[in-house]
Amino acid sequence: MKNRKYLVINGPNLNRLGKREPGIYGAQTLEDLKAELVSFSRELLMDLSFEQSNNEGDIIDFIHGAEGEFCGIVLNAGAYTHYSYAIRDAIASVDVPVIEVHLSNVHAREEFRRESVIAPVTIGQISGFGFDSYRLALQVFHNQFKGDTL
Repeated sequence: MKNRKYLVINGPNLNRLGKREPGIYGAQTLEDLKAELVSFSRELLMDLSFEQSNNEGDIIDFIHGAEGEFCGIVLNAGAYTHYSYAIRDAIASVDVPVIEVHLSNVHAREEFRRESVIAPVTIGQISGFGFDSYRLALQVFHNQFKGDTL
């Protein structure tokens, strides 16, 4: 099977992993996440690219730029998940499947975190499993789209 290209996008404050609220998000860093996902993706014959931004417009540009380049997007939009209709519209505007992921169980946290405005335009949401949330998303892409071509 030919390697498939997937984009992992991390939104605001995820560059602070390892420092930001370690009781919720853990002690591992964004670089640790990248290293783990690259290793895991090799087992699935996937190529990964990574983007991170604290800026909504950058995330929208990453999503737009994925069309025709990537087979799918794993997106942790951070707090933008709960109110960014612009990111929601960007997802809806491209022909690239998106899986929404979160490190923490957003449904067990503050009430505002329980609403996702992007979920209706994604193929699914995975939350509460730390770095495994990302691995599960990649496994879903592998299982559901392994026979497809871009």
